[in-house]
This record gives sequence, structure tokens and C-alpha cells, in this order.
Amino acid sequence: MSSCMPIIRTMTGCNASEAVHRTSSMMWQLIDWERATLIVKSLQARIVKAVQAQSWKRIRDLQRLLNHSTSAKVLAIRRVTENTGKRTAGIDGELWDSPKRKYEAIKDLKNQGYKSSPVRRIKIPKSNGKMRPLGIPTMQDRAMQALHLLGLDPISETLGDVNSYGFRPYRSCADAITKCHKILCRKTSAVWILEGDIKGCFDNISHDWLVKNIPMNKRILRQWLKSGYMEKSRFFDSESGTPQGSVISPTLSNMVLDGLSKRLDEALGIRRKDTYYKNPYKVHLIRYADDFIVTASDKSILSKTVKPIIEAFLRDRGLELSESKTKITHINDGFDFLGKHLRKYHGKLIIKPSKTNVKEFLRKVQETIRKHRSSKTSTLIRKLTPKIRGWCMYHRMDCSKQTFAYIDHRIWQILWKWASRRHPMKSKSWLKQRYFKRVKGIDWTLFAYDENKNLLTLMRASQVRIQRHIIIRGAANPYDAKDELYFEHRTDQLMRNNLADRNLLLYLYNRQNGYCPRCHQKLTKQTGTHIHHKIPKYLGGKSNAENLVLLHPVCHMQLHHGC
Repeated sequence: MSSCMPIIRTMTGCNASEAVHRTSSMMWQLIDWERATLIVKSLQARIVKAVQAQSWKRIRDLQRLLNHSTSAKVLAIRRVTENTGKRTAGIDGELWDSPKRKYEAIKDLKNQGYKSSPVRRIKIPKSNGKMRPLGIPTMQDRAMQALHLLGLDPISETLGDVNSYGFRPYRSCADAITKCHKILCRKTSAVWILEGDIKGCFDNISHDWLVKNIPMNKRILRQWLKSGYMEKSRFFDSESGTPQGSVISPTLSNMVLDGLSKRLDEALGIRRKDTYYKNPYKVHLIRYADDFIVTASDKSILSKTVKPIIEAFLRDRGLELSESKTKITHINDGFDFLGKHLRKYHGKLIIKPSKTNVKEFLRKVQETIRKHRSSKTSTLIRKLTPKIRGWCMYHRMDCSKQTFAYIDHRIWQILWKWASRRHPMKSKSWLKQRYFKRVKGIDWTLFAYDENKNLLTLMRASQVRIQRHIIIRGAANPYDAKDELYFEHRTDQLMRNNLADRNLLLYLYNRQNGYCPRCHQKLTKQTGTHIHHKIPKYLGGKSNAENLVLLHPVCHMQLHHGC
């Protein structure tokens, strides 16, 4: 495939001409990911400039160039074959699980002659007991969506609402909650909150609105929207909505809802960017995907003005508010948003994990322990620790100290019952000596020894330190060249915070200055990391810091193939 030559890495001991004759399996391993990433980033930065200049013809030309770029195609394939859904097939049952198949897929990613397939629909349980439909496209459809998303995402980020934080690169729930704190914490802040939720957002978006307003290839977009779905061997047409589970759906839904903040500002006469700031009603919109809140100083403003504006905005797009979840609340009564409870106590805003979220987390912990009631203690520790760490890291920016202590107490109670049922004839002192010990001054810590006689202990929630989150700069754009240094610094800081309780990984990350030594690209939470032994274990290499290095998973694979 001659078009791949610019991004093919020369093999060790081989020149470029010899590399061409290698098998398809080896050719995928030879891709120069650093060069491919730089080519795509350059095109995306040019799209941002075209959007800022409102040059839509230039945007279409750049998108067409990006869609035909081999660099973009290999990055799209890499994305859909390295994410969590890579082992889940669509209706054709096909998986791109080998380097050979991935490389051969490059030639299949082209607009001419492309026809999308119906998605395979399954249903997964929601926290409220209902079922959520999830669409699983074929691998080719996923890769095509990822390819076109490379040209659509820069437009979405440039035109998106400033206070929209869901399903956007470098933005998170932490940014949304921190923004809530900034606008609600003062004594003079708004006191009334409209809690909004859109009814079946992904399932009800108007196809006509999408085709008319989304700046991408209309024929391809219409195919994805009208491809239908297969459920229990039956085919169903899709008259509205975008399938949950597809790569491009989150960006499409964000673009559908972008503009709501501007619509509210225009209707209420609010000016935010002028030197003369005007917002007499203290109206602010904060949105995460289809969940949002709107603040105001007066309840009547929300009920008589803001809510009708939102309903009219959504109606144009085939959407409507959920009556059961949309309500107006006073800040002194508190409200739940993104798993947090926000409430003012004697004039001071306190944010902590919501009772519903705590209850759901403990249910999952109890379910995990129940499933491993006869497993080794070391297995149980390995299953529970990531769950505890993940939940605590999500809530560590809040006033969570008391909640973490409560979580530790409840988990201990569940573990004590688990141990007692395993050994009903043993005494309490025997159970404590068998399963719990004092570790670093903390008693009643669940412990075990692995196969190599190394001590394993269960992580405690109270071990996680409370650390405030620094909110992202509102107008920052990850595809704009002028913001590149800002995002590099921010990514580096967030990565160090995420590795704060993992001493070895943090040491390796700092030693490499946050870069993969093979492709010279940043190591991020999105790209993932893999620990590589410079001297392999089977040759006597040790697992100490001097013999370890952090790599991207794909770079680690290339290294082991001698590429």
C-alpha cells in the first residue's frame, strides 16, 4: 500500500524498500505514530482557523483532505481497536483483533461505495432500575465514525458552549462541579436552581435537524442515522436519535445542545464578553451531556422565562424535558448533580457525595464481595481496590472526609460478615488474625499474600487526600495551536494528580517528563500506559525502577515486534 509509506517506520536492520515487502501483520507494527499524530493535528489546527474565519468552504476542503489521509485512517482504526469495546462485535461478528486485519482495514475506510450496517442493540441496566438501549456498530462503521470525528471534533470544540463539560476532550465532571462552586459559593450568588434533564436525549434527536446543521458529509451522516438496528434477530428502522454506543454520538448530541446558553443570554439581555458585564438575574447554565442546571436569583425567572425558552429550544431539535427529573430547588434545600449533593449550610456551600451515589457504590462493593465469597483473599483485594480508588478519586475534590470514613466502616462490616460466613466455627480473634492486621498504623486492614509472598492490602477510602480541582479555562480549545502549551501543562498536572498514590508509576512518569520515549507523545489517561521491562524477566530483568519504563500500549507492542 504505497499511500502508507510516509508513516511507515523502518524496521531494525531493514531499509524502507525491504519493509514494503513485509506482511500486513508487520506493516501495522511499522507505522510511525508520532508522524501520523502530527499530520492529523496540523490538519485539525487548520480546521479551527477556518471555523474562526467562518470559511465553510475551506472547512469542507480540509475535512475531505483529512478523511482521505492515511494518517487519519490509522489513528481512527487504532482508536476503535484499543478502547474498551474492542472485543465486542457488531451484527457481522467481525473483530479487528490482529495487526494484519487492522492494516488491511485501511483500504476499506473510504467514502466512495461506503454503506453502513444496522447496529446490534442490547440493553443495559440504569441506576434507577430501567434499561438503557445501547447500539453496537460494526468495526468498519466504528472506524468510519472515528475518522469523520477527527474532522468534526475541532468544529464542535470551537463553537461549543463555554460551560458544557460532557464528552469533550480535557473536560470532566470535576470541571462542571467546580464551575457550580464558583457561581454558587458567594453570599450574593443565585439561590434558585433549575435541575434539567432531557427525556431520552440520544433516542429522540431529530434526524432532519442533524442533517441540516451538522457540518460533515451529509450522505455518510444520513446513512448512520437511517441504518436501523437489530434486536433479537429482528430489524427495526431508526426514525430519530443517534445510537448510544457509537463513537460519534456524544459529539453529535453536544452539537445539538450547543447554543442553549447563547439563546438564554439573548432572550434575557445578558452580556458576558463585553467590557460592561450585565447579568441582573444571575442566570448561568452548566451542562454535562444531557444533564444541566440553570441558576437564577428569582424563582419566577426560571419558571416563567428560562424554562419556556429551554423547551422551545429543545422542541426544534425533537427533544423535550423530562417532567419527573426537571424541578426548581432552593440552594438551602440542596440538589443532586453528577453524583454530588450541593447545598448551603448557614450560608456556606458544601459539596459532598450524594446519598444515592454512596448507596449505589456500596451496593456494587457488596455485589463484588458476594461474587467472590469463595475466592482467595488476594483475588478479592485485587477486585475491590480499583473500585474504591476510582470512586474516591472522583469524589476527592469535595468535602468527602466524613463520607470516606463512613465508606471504610461499611466496607469493614461487609468484609467481617464475609469472613464470618467462610469460617462459621472460628472465633472472632482467629478471624481477625487470619484476615486483618495493622498496616502503617491503621488496624483492621484486610490483607493477603500473593503468589510471590508479597503483601497485598485493601485500599482504604480515607487514604485518599482531599485535593481541589483546577477548572479548565472556558474558551480553551485543544485543537487550537495557541492553546497547545496550556493543554500540555494541564495534562501533565492532571496525570501527576491521578498517579499521586502510585509511587512507582509517578516516579517513572516524572523521570520521563510525561512523554513516551518511543513515539515522543504525551502519556495521558486517554492513551493509557504500559510498564515495559528493558531487560526481560526471562533474561533476569528485575521489576525495579531502573529496569522499567512507561510506554503507550501500541508502542509497547511495536517494541516487542522489533519495529
